[in-house]
Amino acid sequence: MVEFTYTPQPNIIDEAFAADGETKPHWQYLLDGLSALGADAFADRHNKAQRILRDDGATYNIYSEQNAPDHAWKLDLVPSLITSQEWGKIEAGLLERSELFNLFLKDIYGSRDLIRTGVIPPEALFLHRGFLRPCQGVNLPGDHQLLLHSVDLVRANDGNFCVLTDRTQSPSGAGYALENRTVMSRVLPSMFRDSHVHRLAQFFQKLRTKLTSLSANQDQPRVVVLTPGTHNEAYFEHAYLANYLGFHLVQSGDLIVRNGYVWMKSLDGLSRVDVILRRVDDSYCDPVELRGDSQLGVPNLLEVVRAGRVVIANPLGSGVLENPIFIKYLPAISQALLGRELRLPSVVTHWLGDDHDYHKVKHSFDDWVIKPIYRGELQKSVLVSQLSKAERASFLAKVQAKPEHFVAQPAVETTHLPSYCDGVIAPRPAIMRSFSVATEGSYTVMPGGLTRVGLSERSFVISNQAGAFSKDTWVIASEPERAASAKGSEQPTPMRDADLISLPSRVVENLFWMGRYAERAESLLRLLRTVFVLLNSEEPISEVCRRQLLLSVTEMTSMLPGFKDAPESLLNNPGDELIAAVADGNRMGSVRSTLNAMLYCSDESKELLSSDTLRVINDIRDALYALDEDLAGGLASAPEEALDPLVTALMALSGLSQESMLRGVGWRFMQIGRRLERTVQTAAIIESLIVPEVNEQDQSALIQALLQMLENLISYRRRYRARMGVQSSLDLVMLDTSNPRSLLFQLEELSKHLKELPKLPETRHELALEERAALQAEALVKLSLLKELSLREEGQRKILKNHLEQLTELMGAVSRYVSDKYFDHKNSSQQLVRNTIGE
Repeated sequence: MVEFTYTPQPNIIDEAFAADGETKPHWQYLLDGLSALGADAFADRHNKAQRILRDDGATYNIYSEQNAPDHAWKLDLVPSLITSQEWGKIEAGLLERSELFNLFLKDIYGSRDLIRTGVIPPEALFLHRGFLRPCQGVNLPGDHQLLLHSVDLVRANDGNFCVLTDRTQSPSGAGYALENRTVMSRVLPSMFRDSHVHRLAQFFQKLRTKLTSLSANQDQPRVVVLTPGTHNEAYFEHAYLANYLGFHLVQSGDLIVRNGYVWMKSLDGLSRVDVILRRVDDSYCDPVELRGDSQLGVPNLLEVVRAGRVVIANPLGSGVLENPIFIKYLPAISQALLGRELRLPSVVTHWLGDDHDYHKVKHSFDDWVIKPIYRGELQKSVLVSQLSKAERASFLAKVQAKPEHFVAQPAVETTHLPSYCDGVIAPRPAIMRSFSVATEGSYTVMPGGLTRVGLSERSFVISNQAGAFSKDTWVIASEPERAASAKGSEQPTPMRDADLISLPSRVVENLFWMGRYAERAESLLRLLRTVFVLLNSEEPISEVCRRQLLLSVTEMTSMLPGFKDAPESLLNNPGDELIAAVADGNRMGSVRSTLNAMLYCSDESKELLSSDTLRVINDIRDALYALDEDLAGGLASAPEEALDPLVTALMALSGLSQESMLRGVGWRFMQIGRRLERTVQTAAIIESLIVPEVNEQDQSALIQALLQMLENLISYRRRYRARMGVQSSLDLVMLDTSNPRSLLFQLEELSKHLKELPKLPETRHELALEERAALQAEALVKLSLLKELSLREEGQRKILKNHLEQLTELMGAVSRYVSDKYFDHKNSSQQLVRNTIGE
């Protein structure tokens, strides 16, 4: 049985249990089902849910932990339950609030009647950094200026819901709520189905419909999701929503303003953008008119918005509605704009810029939560009673210096929810975030939302940044909800063929380099694995072979000085240098640094990768962490086995890209990167092991090492059944097109992919520069005479060395030509005179 170890806390309402300890009716089925499931089975499903989240790449970055990996998104399998009847009341209050804030936003950037009539003091508006003067008079088409609205709700001790905060900047969490729902329906399918939970599909259908309807080009509306980038705390959600809704995920460098419009830089030129769903704070969106130091925005974006040639959701300047000073005046604002009181009250708020409020709070300072009026990384809410005497004095001085920058609110005791914590179900305080989107004539509210739960029974701060975990929120009905139409199905909306071609050049470049780095890492791992095996072989290798093998590691990784001109002591004890070649992420060229680069590229193009591919990428991350542990104590016995999981994962990644990825331009550039890099790596290892002059026995050992690294050893033995020969081995690894690791195989595949790249109509029959370079490389290998390549001259195989060096140069030329032609490397415009708006 799942163990219920808690009793409701005294004087705190519990969502699942009444004051007499009886289970509330709408919780009975769920709690009975969890009890029947049993502790072990429930723990297994909890672990399965966390694995699914990890495999999906669901993460959340905690900014206070510098250089730490993103945290896996945490989901509690005990959902939050709300009856349809109660939800109807909540929904009505949320709709009303969204309508009010929409009218409020119109007034702020319009006539400002609320200030003129004395409903709110001018300083309450103009003091807040979210008020952007350049946005005055900028209006969206239609009745709604506020397109997306999010509200943080709690049930207070009186049993009624109240609003803590409103989020209007770029409300986050809807994507995480959808991910939670997807996981819950997989892990607890029967409970989810039998509970008759209201679906989320319609909300996202309405969101997509609203965004596309805002486009002036209704025939082919182009909507993009603007993200700050992979280091943002909620980047997973940005990529997830873009993929689910069928929109391109872009960063500021992907967009450009030209001729009065916003364009996306893509492979086939510039593609006009009609609507931007932004996940960048508004003041950072335009470094020309807003924050001059912003690297996250598009220069002159506001000019295009002002001209009505692009629509941004939420509109620039909407962040001002998050000003907590307005909560104090919200009842009066509601009376002025709606003519009635709000159904959902807000938490009591005192503005310390008001003399009466200031003196009231000052005389009972310890009883309040003090909040800054503007959210920021270094500006957080403070529960004064939790401060030490010195901290209290320091904080009071800070507040007294600028009281108008703070508000005070009582510490709200929230209701408790049953939560799965450390193997038991225990009470935890909770907060729910709701979401609404503007639709025809009104708003649509997501049924339920994202519930977050505190880490302990007495948690004051319940936020993702504070480490809170999440719950799915089930609005339950007495009968099954009517199935959504196919149009409203909870499935990602597919992109048009034109959109698949018009990928942002940044994304394509990252796929190209992802392919190169993956191939480079695999080659290095195979080489190191071969070196480990031969160094620890039952039959010891000669000193000459030992030196040459270790030198090949330095040559392949470029980690100088390494084993180049190394003393005998290092050659006899190469363990530390070999470990560095594998695991030292601070040294360029190591396996770790190469895989870090590959993982970065995969993050930058995450929206194009399948769930299976993301799962393999997570396996690579796990294998890297495990490798660190395996090598922490030095080289153990059979150290090559520690590399096997990484090699296997990289092979899986290669197989998935080959067999499961759509043959679009993104896939083609990844394959170009792979074939190009495998050519370079194969040429380098041939040069390192075959070109130097050694005696016949050592040559045989080095050829065996080459074939072993290239996975050709068994094929060679079956074909030639003889001693290792230079000419026969070169035939296999250079000219044999039936060998998928030969140089000629790579070059032929490379030429095929280059031929399919987009071209201008007037040059479609002409060989491009990259095609010419690839053709030269292919001809160089095809025209090679193995007998000549095998000849020794002055201690080296000079003809072979010359061929391989030419081949490497030609591959460098292909890479440069592709990069210059298809990838954008222009720096964005920068403001010469600093603008302090929004700072």
